[in-house]
Order: sequence, then structure tokens, then C-alpha cells
Amino acid sequence: MQDPGYPAALRAIADPPQALYVRGRLVEADRMAVAVVGARRASPYGVAVGEWLGRELARSGVTVVSGLARGIDAAAHRGALAAGGRTVAVLGCGVDVAYPPDHARLLAQVVEAGAALSEYPLGTPPLRYHFPRRNRLISGLCLGVVVVEGQQDSGALITADSALEQGREVFAVPGPIFAATSALPHRLLQQGAKLVTGVEDILDELHLPLRPVRRRASAPELAGTEAAVYAHLTLDPLHIDAVALRCGVPVPEVGRTLLVLEMRGLVQALPGQRYVRAALEDEASGPVHPRR
Repeated sequence: MQDPGYPAALRAIADPPQALYVRGRLVEADRMAVAVVGARRASPYGVAVGEWLGRELARSGVTVVSGLARGIDAAAHRGALAAGGRTVAVLGCGVDVAYPPDHARLLAQVVEAGAALSEYPLGTPPLRYHFPRRNRLISGLCLGVVVVEGQQDSGALITADSALEQGREVFAVPGPIFAATSALPHRLLQQGAKLVTGVEDILDELHLPLRPVRRRASAPELAGTEAAVYAHLTLDPLHIDAVALRCGVPVPEVGRTLLVLEMRGLVQALPGQRYVRAALEDEASGPVHPRR
């Protein structure tokens, strides 16, 4: 805790960890952080909202914090990455352990674009009781917590309760009234959580300025099918069939082209055969404080 790079926000919570293990880097700009959490078994609607929130918050210069779990967590991280913004994953295991294992690539991308941190030493396995405890760090790092989906007993409730205890704002995204995954956000809204209908609801409540992430202006030099495919991609996910339709190129050829562009670091693949332009370098970095 005496390290000058230890997050000031965590020093202020009731039970801060005495030591933090960090992969990647935390920067001064991470003080403007918002957590996006929710159901692991998220609906397609929830995943879409999670990605949208992560993307739009990151575009506004906000660091997106979550827990790398399946469902809403992963969607929020991917959205932030697609926007070229910063994202931080708080783990319930050692930072050298990928959990779930199929998120190893996502973890590497998060570390590259931001940081993964944990209070548990290297090599610590993902034990069940670690995750409820780590949730206080997710909320503690942030100015506010957004709950997208979750059943009544969802772990996201622990994060929301921790946020209230820590004096953070709690937000909730409404969902279909017949969906079990709408139970938690609707309950939170009944109890006074702030309604989210757009990212402006979050930015306004937290008094955060709309500060778009600056990106490289120069476009890559491409020709032929590569140029056509790249020209039709934006930061909003587009299905491969839609890319093919807009380009007038057969789907198999578009698939091969997207793979080449992805290998060149120009395109990012998302779940469901959707693609976005890859996150370009953020030129507005703050001071860096490595944690060792």
C-alpha cells in the first residue's frame, strides 16, 4: 500500500488489500473508471449492451473495469478494446492464471491495453470464495458500477452492495420484464439505482467530461478486396455476411480477407462472426506507475 502507484481509490475503501499484483500498467487516467458487471449466462441483449457500454465509455475516455468472467464482463472488456480505450480486469486468481481458460487471449489483450490486477499471489488458482471478495475491488477502483443483467442472487449484487458501502454510484440497465436476468437490475432500480438509457446518463451523473479517445489519423495503405472490406468496417460490430453484402464480395473471400487484416492488427474479431476495426493506439496516455 505504500507504493506511490497503489490506486488511491483503493486506499480509501474499508478493507484495501495490503499488496496488489499487476500485469500491464495502471495510469493516472484510470481514476476516471466505471465498472460494468452482470450475468455470466447473459442473453444476447445483455452481451450487446455490455459491449456497447464498454465501447462508448472507452470512447469517452473512461477506463472500463470488470472481472473477465463470461457474459457481461467479457463483453464490456471487448467493447473497450474495440474502441481503443483502457480496460482493467480484476481477477479472483493470480494475474498469471487465465480464468476461465478460454479467456486467455482476452486476458492478454486486456493486459496489452490496460491492466489485470489481483490481491492474490502469482499462481493462485480460481477458488470459489475468491470471487465474491474480489468484487469489492471492482467497485473500489471505480466512480460507479453499472449492472447490466443478473438474477436475484447474482454476484453482481455483491459488487453493487460494495459500491454503496464505498460511496460509489450504482447504475442499472433495464431489460425485458419476463427475463430472469432482468431481476437484479430491476430490483436495483426500485431501490434507487440510476437508470441507464445511454452512456450520457453515466457521464452526467458522475460529472465526467465527454473526452473522446484520440486515435491515429493516418489510414493503412490497402488495395483491392482488403481496402473494400476495411472501408466498410467501423467501431460498431458488423457480421461477416453484412460485410460481404456491402462489399459485393463472396463470404469465403471476405473471411480470408478479414483473417489477413486481423493478422496485420487492423481488424478485431468478436463473438458471432462479427468484426470491428482494431483499436488504434491511444495517444493520450497519462503517467505510468508500474506495480511490482
